[in-house]
Amino acid sequence: MNLKGIHALVVGMKKSGVASAALLAREGAMVRATDLKPLDQLPGVRELNIPFALQTPEVFQAAELIVLSPDVPADLAPIQEARRRGVPVIGEIELAADYLKGRTIGITGSNGKTTTTSLIGHMLRESGVTVQVGGNIGLPVTAMIDTSREDGWNVLELSSFQLETIATFRAHFALALNVTQNHLDRHHTFENYAAAKGRLFATQRAGDTAVLNADDAVCAAYAARTAATPQWFSSRRNVEPGGALCGDQLILDGQLLMHSGEIPIRGRHNVENVLAASIAAARAGVSHARIAAAVRTFRAVEHRLEFVRSLSGVEFYNDSKATSVDATLKALDAFPGGLWVILGGKDKGLEYTGLRDSLAAKAHAVLLIGAAAPKIADQLQGAVPLVPAKTIEAAIAYAYAHAVPGDTVLLAPACASFDQFQSYEHRGQVFKQIVNQLQAKD
Repeated sequence: MNLKGIHALVVGMKKSGVASAALLAREGAMVRATDLKPLDQLPGVRELNIPFALQTPEVFQAAELIVLSPDVPADLAPIQEARRRGVPVIGEIELAADYLKGRTIGITGSNGKTTTTSLIGHMLRESGVTVQVGGNIGLPVTAMIDTSREDGWNVLELSSFQLETIATFRAHFALALNVTQNHLDRHHTFENYAAAKGRLFATQRAGDTAVLNADDAVCAAYAARTAATPQWFSSRRNVEPGGALCGDQLILDGQLLMHSGEIPIRGRHNVENVLAASIAAARAGVSHARIAAAVRTFRAVEHRLEFVRSLSGVEFYNDSKATSVDATLKALDAFPGGLWVILGGKDKGLEYTGLRDSLAAKAHAVLLIGAAAPKIADQLQGAVPLVPAKTIEAAIAYAYAHAVPGDTVLLAPACASFDQFQSYEHRGQVFKQIVNQLQAKD
C-alpha cells in the first residue's frame, strides 16, 4: 500500500489508533486524528504532532483513507457515507498487513483467545523459536512491525472488531476456538458476528493452515470458506488430522502428547485451548516433547480463571475476562460446586437464561452487580438465590461472610465492565485488591 501523500484519517485514538497514526506518518501520509474524547484525555496523541479534531461528520469529508480502531463501529453513518464516495475504510490490522515481516498465527474465537495466543507464544519461545505476541492483547499489530523478522512468527489475538475490516491481511495459520453469542450490541446479529470472525479464514491462501473446533458448527463451517488446509481439534471425539482428548489423554497427530491432569489451568475449555495451540506449534515445527513441556510450565493469564488466594478455606478466582454467557458457563464448568458467583456489568444484548441450569447445580448464590443486574435477575429468578449486591465490594463481602471452607468465590460476570470500570482488566484488578485485603475469619 503506497501511503505517501495520501490524506488519511485515524478514527479512535487508543493505543492501536496511536500506533496506526505513527505508521501512517512514517510512511509519508498526511495524517489527521479524531476521537469522541478530547485531546487531553488521550495519552500519546499530542506527542504525534498531527492535527486532531473531536469526532463529527465533517472530519470525515476530506479523507482519502480511513483507518478505524477496533472500538469504532464500522457502520457509523459518516463511515458508510465515506464508503459510498469510494473512500477505502480499513482497520489497524489491515494497515499493518503489507509491513509485517515473517509468518503469522491468528487466533479468534468467542472465548479462550488470550489464553491460546499466550500459550502458543510460550510454546514457541520455550522451543527457541523467534516469536512476538500481540494484536488484541499487548502491542497493536502496527507497533509490532519494527520488531518483526523474516525468520520469526507473529502470534496475534484477533477480535471480531479487528477482523470485520480486513481484506488482504493473511494469517498463515488461523485458529477458530469457538463462536457463541457475544457483542450483539455491536454486530446486531449472531450471523454478522460469526461472519466477521470468518474473515480470518476467507483471506487465507493455499498452503496455509486452518485450525478449527470440530465440535463447534460455526467453526467447522469455516472450512468451506478457506483455501487453507483444515486441521481439527475436539475434546469429545477422535479427529484427524489434528488433536483430540481421548479419555484423559491428549492425542496429537495420532501420538500421545500428554495427560489432561498435567495441564496446570482449569477447565475442559482449557484442554481445547491446549489442543488448538499444540496443533499450531506442531505445524510450526515444535516437537511433541517440547510442546508438552511448555504446557506444564504455562500459568493462567491474568483475569482468566486466575487463582487469587485461599483464605479461611475459601478460594477466590478472578475470571473478569468472562464477558459473555458462554465464557461464564465455561468458568462454572471448571468447578465441581460450592460457588458464590459474581455476575453483572454492562449488558451486551445477551440472554442469561442459559446460565440457569449450571448455576442451580453449582452455586450457593449469585451476587448481582452493575447496570445489567435487573435483567439478569429477571432471567435467573427461581433458579438460584439472588443477592442484589450492586457493587463488587459488597458482593465479595457478602460471599466471604457466608462461605464455608471448601467454597469458591468466582468473579465471572458475563457482562462488559464499562458501567463501573474502565475495562475488564480494571474490574479484575479491583477484585484482586479487595480479596487480598480480606482478613482471616476467627
